[in-house]
Amino acid sequence: MDVAAAGFLVAGLAFVLTGVIGVLRLPDFYARLHATSKCDTLGLGLIVTGIALHTGPTLTAGKVLVLVVLVALVNATAAHALGRAAWRSGLQPWTRDNGGYSR
Repeated sequence: MDVAAAGFLVAGLAFVLTGVIGVLRLPDFYARLHATSKCDTLGLGLIVTGIALHTGPTLTAGKVLVLVVLVALVNATAAHALGRAAWRSGLQPWTRDNGGYSR
């Protein structure tokens, strides 16, 4: 069980690290928003699942898994709201054609 928990923890860390690299390397707000919302949700889910496996079938593990569901719902909703607000405020996505932003 400890090996499976360690595997989930390492995989979760890899996804969070991928999200951090995405924030640093991607060209615009929308791509960065996508990288953070997807990688953070999956990374947190894997890390918390690893913690739940390590603690065993306890009430704490159940609470931690409920936390994963709540974060998945809130993170997706927040990313959608941020993207929609950016679009409505006039922030255009980066395009390869003009090499940058267009208004």
